Amino acid sequence: MTQLENDICEVEFSIDVAGEDVPCVIWKPRDSVKSRVMIAMGHGGSQHKKTQSIRDRAIRYAATFGWTSLAIDAPKHGDRITRSEAEAESRKTQSRIRGDVTAPSLSAGDKIAFLDKLATQAVTEWQAALDTSIVFFATDVDSVAYWGISQGTWIGVPLLAKDQRFKCAVFGLAQLHPDHVAFKNAAARITVPLRFAFQWDDTIRSREYGLALFNAFGSSDKSMHINPGGHTEIPTAEIASWDLFFQHHLR
Repeated sequence: MTQLENDICEVEFSIDVAGEDVPCVIWKPRDSVKSRVMIAMGHGGSQHKKTQSIRDRAIRYAATFGWTSLAIDAPKHGDRITRSEAEAESRKTQSRIRGDVTAPSLSAGDKIAFLDKLATQAVTEWQAALDTSIVFFATDVDSVAYWGISQGTWIGVPLLAKDQRFKCAVFGLAQLHPDHVAFKNAAARITVPLRFAFQWDDTIRSREYGLALFNAFGSSDKSMHINPGGHTEIPTAEIASWDLFFQHHLR
């Protein structure tokens, strides 16, 4: 356990799920403060559990609201691959985001198969991480929410469709291909309040398919916020609005 500024604790641990070591991290207020809210944070593709934006947000949530945050490395991400492999994946992702037509990419069918396999493994790992966290590190938690955009949404949607402990969610930067039946069915099973963020000029997401995903969600309390700009250009005002969303639904 590492003690950070403002009496925030950063706790790294790992769990064994189906024979694989899954690295996890929690940020929480000092032990004398009860934290009744946990935010599960799913990182993006080629990122990791302690990506700077996730870590900064988690520390701010603990210091400002007294919330606990949990993040894990997705399969073949973070500490589950070598540094050189992570750097290669990051370069490939950044090339696609820049609109490089020569960057390696999967066919629609292969991408759907990849995402379904990823979600099947990651959902089981997330559930195990939540179980362990609430038993050993965040015993006072009674409200759980999810935040995850891009790959965090590809994993988060199947997770919330299966796990009923979540009270609300922030998704974004993802889409629904017409042939992605499992993802569409998972989205339809989600009924908690949710926010969906989308970038209108995203080079790796289709506007039509982004709208299709929003329409597929089964929630009656849902909103889609569309902003100009590319995949990594979500404006500061949009990010700030997530705090208000969580405060409203987790108070």
